[in-house]
Amino acid sequence: MTLSRRGALAAGAGTLAGLPFARARAQAAGTIKIGVLNDQSGTYRDLSGPGSTICARQAISELGALGFNVEVVQADHQNRPDVGSTIARTWFDRDGVDAIIDVPTSSVALAVAGVAREKNKIFLNSGAATSDLTGAQCSPNTIHWTYDTWMLAKGTGGAMVRAGGDSWFFITADYAFGHALERDTSAFIRAAGGRVLGQVRTPFPGTTDFSSYLVQAQASRAKVIGLANAGADTINSIKQAAEFGITRRGVKLAGLLVFITDVHSLGLPTAQGLVLTETFYWDLNDRTRALTTRVRGNMPGNQPPSMVQAGCYSAALHYLKTVKDMGVAAAKADGAATVARMKAIPADDDAFGAGSIRPDGRKIHPAYLFEVKTPAESTAPWDYYKLLQTVGTDDAFRPVAEGGCALVR
Repeated sequence: MTLSRRGALAAGAGTLAGLPFARARAQAAGTIKIGVLNDQSGTYRDLSGPGSTICARQAISELGALGFNVEVVQADHQNRPDVGSTIARTWFDRDGVDAIIDVPTSSVALAVAGVAREKNKIFLNSGAATSDLTGAQCSPNTIHWTYDTWMLAKGTGGAMVRAGGDSWFFITADYAFGHALERDTSAFIRAAGGRVLGQVRTPFPGTTDFSSYLVQAQASRAKVIGLANAGADTINSIKQAAEFGITRRGVKLAGLLVFITDVHSLGLPTAQGLVLTETFYWDLNDRTRALTTRVRGNMPGNQPPSMVQAGCYSAALHYLKTVKDMGVAAAKADGAATVARMKAIPADDDAFGAGSIRPDGRKIHPAYLFEVKTPAESTAPWDYYKLLQTVGTDDAFRPVAEGGCALVR
């Protein structure tokens, strides 16, 4: 069959035009795309934000030649479940994202977990705290990596009760995280023979003046005011309590979720003596110091990684090792199968040391009870914590049989 010159040119042009799309499809097939979704501009920016993206990229750089490409994108969910779920859906449906990492704000995390399950993609949570992610709302597509409300309640709440703080009043952020943290801490208080005298719910986000809530807490005559909030809310609560002289009257403050970035913002004169629980501290051991040395030069303000940011490094590292083990095609085809494979492979990294992932999706590793140093005890920038107690891997998190996860038989 003869072909005219015009037809030949048109056919050639069509072939050439198709080549970039063919290359793009081939590249996408050989590329793992990770989306870091968090608070880039609000109350959780310092403990999460750009630093989480930097730590995820650090994991990629340490793995060297993987045999496939890795791309990282980031977005701001503005601490709103509707925004977070819309971004997640767009990433999965249109942009080829295979896994979402971080997602502070528990209400957003629960929404994103639902989208990841619907789309059979992967959600590796570091920033949100609600223990419901491995309980009633567990998913075969989600791993809860760094910490949770049960761990915080046992660590900080349990320590305060043992020290004599047997009556509590809660100032609670009015969303999923605050409710879960108040619930889990109250259970430990009552189990130890203590009492919860009352609670007040504060709007989230947007609360900056906690004076009326602190007055209510003080009027209850509770020995401990439990701050079931985080980020700027915790910082403002502690600062305003100090201004009112509440702690000078013998009332203890329990910051149930306090990050090193919060201590930095407060300053040691205000934060000294606070007892808190974390699973990562940059100066804990040789491995945490080594990780901090590698990543710190790229971090905002040259700060060490927070617990959440270290979790993003750890989760990205384990995920990509699993993809290499499975093969890119298999990992991209089935998120639940990839998560199942991640659970079967032991985890070990410089952030948390040796650990594993349970059937309910809970990543387990040790937790640590710290006390914030006095100004006289601190000898260097960011030298803020002294270790009070180590909670072992088997005891740090809620027993798997008690969570109510449908994945657990």
